[in-house]
Amino acid sequence: MTKFSDLALDPRVLKAVAEAGYESPTPIQEQAIPHALEGRDVLGIAQTGTGKTASFTLPMITLLGKGRARARMPRSLVLAPTRELAAQVAENFEIYAKYTKLTKALLIGGVAFGEQDKLIDRGVDVLIATPGRLLDHFERGKLLLQGVQIMVVDEADRMLDMGFIPDIERIFSLTPFTRQTFFYSATMAPEIERITNTFLSAAVKIEVARQSSSSDTITQKLIEVVPSRKDRTASEKRDVLRTLIRAEGESCTNAIIFCNRKSDVDIVSKSLKQHGFNASPIHGDLDQSVRTRTLDGFRDGSVHLLVASDVAARGLDVPAVSHVFNFDVPSHPEDYVHRIGRTGRAGREGKAFTLSSPSDAKYLAAIEQLIGKPIPRGELPEGAVKPAVPAAKDAKTEEAEKPARSRTRSRTRTPKVEKVEPVAVEAAPVEPAVQTPAKEAPVKDSAATDAPANTSRRAPRESRRDDKRGDRRNNGGNDRVVGMGDHVPDFILRSFKLEDYSSDDTENTDTSNIEDATTE
Repeated sequence: MTKFSDLALDPRVLKAVAEAGYESPTPIQEQAIPHALEGRDVLGIAQTGTGKTASFTLPMITLLGKGRARARMPRSLVLAPTRELAAQVAENFEIYAKYTKLTKALLIGGVAFGEQDKLIDRGVDVLIATPGRLLDHFERGKLLLQGVQIMVVDEADRMLDMGFIPDIERIFSLTPFTRQTFFYSATMAPEIERITNTFLSAAVKIEVARQSSSSDTITQKLIEVVPSRKDRTASEKRDVLRTLIRAEGESCTNAIIFCNRKSDVDIVSKSLKQHGFNASPIHGDLDQSVRTRTLDGFRDGSVHLLVASDVAARGLDVPAVSHVFNFDVPSHPEDYVHRIGRTGRAGREGKAFTLSSPSDAKYLAAIEQLIGKPIPRGELPEGAVKPAVPAAKDAKTEEAEKPARSRTRSRTRTPKVEKVEPVAVEAAPVEPAVQTPAKEAPVKDSAATDAPANTSRRAPRESRRDDKRGDRRNNGGNDRVVGMGDHVPDFILRSFKLEDYSSDDTENTDTSNIEDATTE
């Protein structure tokens, strides 16, 4: 079996590795370190957790052992997609380079520019950064990349997901073409393959089989949640999650709860806190100080439940995690293996629960195809709110409930209006309109008729109008009126007949009739 002492590393590096407790390299370390020490470009295809961080940090420290950095011109550059992963790489450098005089700087968001500028001005041998913050310093004129001798791109597939590929291409163009490049990715998407073909020279391709099986020390369970209604899926899954955590009791010393979206991370964390659990969220939108404090609290035990997204938790090494809960089924099957791999480490026992809904069927099929076996199904824990399933009804019952359902729907869609029962009112007989000659003088007695019938064309219309007005006035208050009611001002109900007397039949117009109509 190959040991680190067989890899021609710097004795100071070997001493630090031995103190860290490592004796034998992983497959990717064993294959990549010799080529890196020869000065060749390395293209590594490996999942997180295979030890690829040490596969480039150990040869970098050995190669940079001689020389000195100049102000604002780092000698090496490591790019990581997230702040946490960049900070973890920096921690590895501190462990393995503690017996050397190499300096480093960490450029990540959420930290003041001033402190970072001071480190760069002194000159650093190793610069570890996220792409966005690195370009910010470069555009401010605080950083020069002409002196980069070794460049590392870690988790390139995650950078592709986060939209960093254009930034990576620009950073490559700012570094000298004589640099040595280490490029690591879990998958080889077309965009990533294009970058490697453009910026890597005669690279040695090292591919470690992806982790397609889970550890035997992890007990897996799939809890199928069938919601009572589609819009209640999330709330009922949160109830099942809380019941699962309570059912595990003291055996759940700490746990990571994975969600697919950052918004769900906040919602699940807030729900757990409201129900008395010690939970904290971590995702890319949080301030860096909050994320660092949350991770430190989870490591030292002051935070019991860590609710995380895949991006924020990618590559994090948190020991002794007893449980993993997948609140959402991951859309990429490799992420499932990566998630549950946070527990059951170093021979410890671990448990992994996954909550699924009917819409997750295709993702579950992909996961089970990857791991080569079905995920054991588990029952809903005792005490969980089970969705109410409506009982089967016969045809007579459904027919009897149809009017009730109709009334319910109408009440919810229309404003509440007091129902008025129709009152049967016997209509008074209406005298037929009398046809009069066109030049016959109108009747002048206003008591006998409300308006002069000066034309046969207008007589029926006037009769109908007067009948309706009479019905309104003569109700006596017994009939309820729907609409404007009795509060209608009197002047609106008055009929002004000036138009009737302005016709061409001027000989039928009498001023006395006008006065009677206006004073009615």
